[in-house]
Amino acid sequence: MLPISTILRTGSTVWTVSPDDTVFDALNVFTERNIGVVPVVKSGELVGIFSERDYARRVGLLGRDPKNTPISEVMTEKVITVNSDDSIDDCMKIVVSKGFRHLPVVNDGELTAVVSANDLLAQVIRSQEEEIGSLLEFIGYGP
Repeated sequence: MLPISTILRTGSTVWTVSPDDTVFDALNVFTERNIGVVPVVKSGELVGIFSERDYARRVGLLGRDPKNTPISEVMTEKVITVNSDDSIDDCMKIVVSKGFRHLPVVNDGELTAVVSANDLLAQVIRSQEEEIGSLLEFIGYGP
């Protein structure tokens, strides 16, 4: 299967927050950029990830004040990452087995992208459609 580099958008910005930013700051990024997860970066290093799910479970349900709660207190710290050479199949196995919706892509220690489960699934479907088309053509049912 193809490496995930084939589905990454070149030149796209990876929106991040710092551990010292507040939850409110992250929520603003979610809203302004129409995203549901932000990597947490300190001095160029990925130190965590914060998602809408983290907000719901660690802030909203506990009644914490988003304006006074630093991301460092509520982020997911143990982040599984992939690199752009990893296969789409391997990435799909990770998101399915771990129940993730997003995977940070780190190359040579630098956060370069975030790939979503939807991005991966869309490529799997495209690949299967192409393979089915080729098989149909081979047996004489295709164009």
